[in-house]
Amino acid sequence: MAAPTHIRQWLFLLLASLLLQACRTNSPEDASTLILNARLVPIEDGSAEQRVYVLIQDDTIAATGPMSKAPQPAPNTTLIQAEGLYLMPGLTDGFAALNNQSYADAYLQMGITSIIAVDGGRRGPFYGEANPSPMVFRLEGVGDEKISDEELLHDIDSLHQAGYRVLLLMYKLTPHQIQLALDKARQLGMATIGELGYTTYAQGMDMGIDAFVHTTRYSLDLAPRDMAAAVAEEPFSNDLQSPKWKYYDYLSRLLANDTTLIAHARRLGASNTYLLPTSSLSYLDLPEHRNPWKEPVARMLSPKDINRPANPETGQHDIDSVEQAAYTRLILSELHTLEPTYHRHGAHYLTGSGTDVWGTMPGISLHTELELMTTYIGLSKREALAASTLNFSKAFGWKIGRIQSGYFANLLLLEENPLENLSALKQPAMVMVKGKVVIPE
Repeated sequence: MAAPTHIRQWLFLLLASLLLQACRTNSPEDASTLILNARLVPIEDGSAEQRVYVLIQDDTIAATGPMSKAPQPAPNTTLIQAEGLYLMPGLTDGFAALNNQSYADAYLQMGITSIIAVDGGRRGPFYGEANPSPMVFRLEGVGDEKISDEELLHDIDSLHQAGYRVLLLMYKLTPHQIQLALDKARQLGMATIGELGYTTYAQGMDMGIDAFVHTTRYSLDLAPRDMAAAVAEEPFSNDLQSPKWKYYDYLSRLLANDTTLIAHARRLGASNTYLLPTSSLSYLDLPEHRNPWKEPVARMLSPKDINRPANPETGQHDIDSVEQAAYTRLILSELHTLEPTYHRHGAHYLTGSGTDVWGTMPGISLHTELELMTTYIGLSKREALAASTLNFSKAFGWKIGRIQSGYFANLLLLEENPLENLSALKQPAMVMVKGKVVIPE
């Protein structure tokens, strides 16, 4: 469908302005951009829709406020007239692979301006040469196997020196080692995400892990301790008789009034730890899911790059009926029982797609995650947008996810208000990463 006339005219003027800017001599003034007359999407608690300006210097928001206080543009400032468009921070995918330029392009086309990059194993190697690209915060795990205290601290130092920003604290770390890792991570300014086993999630909350990932993993405290211990020893298996799948079957049978579930939900809600459900990993296991290959951005992607992709023709996993039924029971339990209970008791959320495992796809699956959060888990649209924007600044202290002085200029301009229609996020009129317009190119 062709864009409306006013949008085509706006894009033409924007592109002309950017081309003119590129021809000028480079100077501090040349890096300034002024967005005018945008309608601010009220994501923050207590905020309201208003017409605003945003002044950007280099990669950072220098000033913002109501249009009545907009500054006069300095010479050589690029002007973006955003009349009729909605402004909000770019989205963040908090658990996702970046394997090639097509992945980067798909994220950007879908309004994703930051990712926590997960790589290795089923997700393949990290591609660090993408241009344009979302902002990348690389993640690496420690404790997937038993490790000494000295080795643990050495590994964290090495990861920090190599540029990793996020530590995934894994199954074989004892409570003592989790505390060592947290102290070291705080000293180095690294974020922490827990995928625990030897350490309970209650202990992880008490020690102050920033976030937990995967509903099935941070629900491990619901299981009898001997069952949880068996999962910690063998956390990955597709065998339906494995400790992992016996635990998954246990989760699938829990009821919403289970006292252990409610107690765990209350602990999660009272903690400062954020949750990354990654429910989109199991979207294809829902009985009435859509075919993700029908999304327009899927034309950029190849099934051969995706781990266990959906069949492009049918949109289904090509697995046997017994395995499919087990996965379907599990995701229905997560979305109907576990996560709604956590949300009702005050859990704090972040968005992560899990891309590109089990058929999840760059860009597309982050929007699936937002849909599942609002349709099943019970988040309002505002809460879901916060989970993908400002909550990352709250959870990790990063300068993203807010339209505020000093934050990175990762911004979206939209034709519709996403608080009325989340699908408006899928076709942004403009995407800006660190002050540079990347969509439209």
